[in-house]
Amino acid sequence: MTKTIAVIQSNYIPWKGYFDIINMSDEFMLFDEAQYTRRDWRNRNKIKTPQGAQWLTIPVKVKGKFLQLINETEISEPDWTTEHLKTLRHHYARAACFKEVFPFLEDLYQQAAQETLLSKVNYVFLRGICDYLGITTPLTWSTDYVLVEGKTDRLLNVCHQAGATEYISGPSAKDYMDEALFEQGNVKITYMDYSGYPDYPQLYPPFDHAVSIVDMLLNVGKDTPQYMKSFQK
Repeated sequence: MTKTIAVIQSNYIPWKGYFDIINMSDEFMLFDEAQYTRRDWRNRNKIKTPQGAQWLTIPVKVKGKFLQLINETEISEPDWTTEHLKTLRHHYARAACFKEVFPFLEDLYQQAAQETLLSKVNYVFLRGICDYLGITTPLTWSTDYVLVEGKTDRLLNVCHQAGATEYISGPSAKDYMDEALFEQGNVKITYMDYSGYPDYPQLYPPFDHAVSIVDMLLNVGKDTPQYMKSFQK
């Protein structure tokens, strides 16, 4: 029996490639026991505007918390969801699927507004968008597993605990991954290829692939899977 797993830190409304990896996995583990890094994807992502890409950022408590983990990171301003919805409405009101998708996003933001931890907020959007796309992959937490030291050793050990025979990784991990260790542990490594994504109808040219998936949802709605790799046979 084969099982594919991916282990990635949670991101805020991530881009389509993140959801492709989820859809390609039998289990997608959120590794939020990693240290929180500022100016990263954990609490922010990009949307399109007439002036170019713009960050949507969740305000979090960082003062004096240099070593805090992602799953310890707290939201600092409770009304952030109102501001994000206002920004999305302003820039995407003319998007083709705005009337269909915006109420769905509003519901996710209402759920997220009840959470005080960044990890839990990210989970709300990840699970909700997966459900919208028909992605049924279980989302689990690294806290459910015993973690050992060493980047490659830790990943391989988690694969063994989860009963995985294949590990899907982002391409940047090639820089540090000890592939020989995985081979010795009888776990295949597959690196995600982010090239060759098709363009979709997008507001505010020029086209930009590196934006949050909410851009694609608001522009093409239920047709979103047609523009993703993991849904193509």
